[in-house]
Amino acid sequence: MEEYQKPLPEINDENRPFWEATKQKALKLQKCSDCGQFRYPAARICPFCHSMNDEWVAVSGKGRVYTWTVFHQVYHPAFKDDAPYNVAIIKLDEGPQLISNVIGCELSDIYMDMPVEVVFEKVTEDVTLPKFRPVK
Repeated sequence: MEEYQKPLPEINDENRPFWEATKQKALKLQKCSDCGQFRYPAARICPFCHSMNDEWVAVSGKGRVYTWTVFHQVYHPAFKDDAPYNVAIIKLDEGPQLISNVIGCELSDIYMDMPVEVVFEKVTEDVTLPKFRPVK
């Protein structure tokens, strides 16, 4: 595997279950064991009920484009071959929103509320990124 040059997420004890799941091509989110709300990003305390009880639960990986932007300017040299590229906020069917990319379509084909599903891109031995493609 060629060395990945783009910035990578910082994996720590709080978010490790998320990244371990993506390596297995699964999307798991932290869910409060007391009030049932999903929380993303991972946190020790539930922002809804302040409980410290949680579990990691597989989610569908389906959602909709909440908003997006297309970057034409290169702010990091590792992205120069990708420009123009999109960065999107995906609202999962379960509620939380993830920042990712919409792949598998032209930039001009992305639209608000577009149905998408997760796909996984292995970029290093430790990191597999969740990205989203249009649902056909």
